[in-house]
Amino acid sequence: MRWTSQGLAGLPGWRERVEEGERIVEEAGGRLEGVYVTLGRYDVVEIFEAPDDDTAMEIIMRLNRFAAEHTETLRAFTREEAAEIIRRI
Repeated sequence: MRWTSQGLAGLPGWRERVEEGERIVEEAGGRLEGVYVTLGRYDVVEIFEAPDDDTAMEIIMRLNRFAAEHTETLRAFTREEAAEIIRRI
Protein backbone atom coordinates (compact mmCIF):
# COMPACT_ATOMS: atom_id res chain seq x y z
CA MET A 1 0.00 0.00 0.00
CA ARG A 2 1.00 3.61 -0.51
CA TRP A 3 -0.61 6.21 1.69
CA THR A 4 -2.72 8.83 -0.04
CA SER A 5 -2.64 12.45 1.13
CA GLN A 6 -5.80 11.62 3.09
CA GLY A 7 -4.02 8.63 4.64
CA LEU A 8 -1.02 10.74 5.61
CA ALA A 9 -3.28 13.36 7.18
CA GLY A 10 -4.96 10.61 9.18
CA LEU A 11 -1.78 8.94 10.44
CA PRO A 12 -2.63 9.65 14.10
CA GLY A 13 -5.59 7.29 13.64
CA TRP A 14 -3.63 4.66 11.71
CA ARG A 15 -3.65 2.13 14.54
CA GLU A 16 -7.44 2.27 14.69
CA ARG A 17 -7.63 1.84 10.90
CA VAL A 18 -5.45 -1.27 11.16
CA GLU A 19 -7.73 -2.68 13.86
CA GLU A 20 -10.79 -1.90 11.75
CA GLY A 21 -9.10 -3.59 8.79
CA GLU A 22 -8.43 -6.68 10.87
CA ARG A 23 -12.10 -6.78 11.86
CA ILE A 24 -13.13 -6.51 8.19
CA VAL A 25 -10.81 -9.37 7.23
CA GLU A 26 -12.04 -11.59 10.06
CA GLU A 27 -15.73 -10.87 9.44
CA ALA A 28 -15.27 -11.99 5.84
CA GLY A 29 -13.76 -15.28 7.03
CA GLY A 30 -10.13 -14.31 6.52
CA ARG A 31 -7.15 -13.95 8.80
CA LEU A 32 -4.74 -11.03 9.04
CA GLU A 33 -1.21 -12.43 9.02
CA GLY A 34 0.66 -9.19 9.53
CA VAL A 35 0.92 -5.47 8.87
CA TYR A 36 4.35 -3.98 8.19
CA VAL A 37 5.39 -0.36 7.69
CA THR A 38 8.10 -0.40 5.04
CA LEU A 39 10.82 1.73 3.50
CA GLY A 40 10.95 2.26 -0.23
CA ARG A 41 8.24 2.33 -2.88
CA TYR A 42 5.47 1.14 -0.56
CA ASP A 43 4.50 2.46 2.86
CA VAL A 44 2.73 -0.61 4.20
CA VAL A 45 2.57 -4.31 3.42
CA GLU A 46 -0.49 -6.10 4.74
CA ILE A 47 -0.69 -9.86 4.45
CA PHE A 48 -3.98 -11.66 4.91
CA GLU A 49 -5.48 -15.01 4.00
CA ALA A 50 -8.97 -15.38 2.60
CA PRO A 51 -11.01 -18.50 1.90
CA ASP A 52 -11.03 -17.77 -1.85
CA ASP A 53 -10.21 -15.06 -4.40
CA ASP A 54 -13.76 -13.65 -4.39
CA THR A 55 -13.59 -13.09 -0.63
CA ALA A 56 -10.13 -11.56 -0.96
CA MET A 57 -11.51 -9.07 -3.50
CA GLU A 58 -14.42 -8.24 -1.19
CA ILE A 59 -11.98 -7.57 1.65
CA ILE A 60 -9.81 -5.34 -0.52
CA MET A 61 -12.81 -3.34 -1.71
CA ARG A 62 -14.00 -2.86 1.87
CA LEU A 63 -10.53 -1.77 2.97
CA ASN A 64 -10.23 0.68 0.07
CA ARG A 65 -13.39 2.52 1.07
CA PHE A 66 -11.32 4.57 3.53
CA ALA A 67 -9.38 6.06 0.57
CA ALA A 68 -6.33 6.22 2.81
CA GLU A 69 -4.13 3.98 0.66
CA HIS A 70 -3.50 2.98 -2.91
CA THR A 71 -3.24 -0.79 -3.02
CA GLU A 72 -1.55 -3.35 -5.19
CA THR A 73 -2.78 -6.88 -4.75
CA LEU A 74 -0.65 -9.97 -5.25
CA ARG A 75 -1.96 -13.53 -5.19
CA ALA A 76 0.73 -15.64 -3.52
CA PHE A 77 1.11 -19.38 -3.88
CA THR A 78 2.74 -21.60 -1.26
CA ARG A 79 5.74 -23.68 -2.26
CA GLU A 80 3.49 -26.75 -2.36
CA GLU A 81 0.85 -25.03 -4.52
CA ALA A 82 3.50 -23.82 -6.95
CA ALA A 83 5.08 -27.29 -7.12
CA GLU A 84 1.67 -28.80 -7.99
CA ILE A 85 1.11 -26.23 -10.73
CA ILE A 86 4.58 -26.81 -12.17
CA ARG A 87 4.07 -30.59 -12.01
CA ARG A 88 1.04 -30.24 -14.31
CA ILE A 89 3.01 -28.41 -17.00
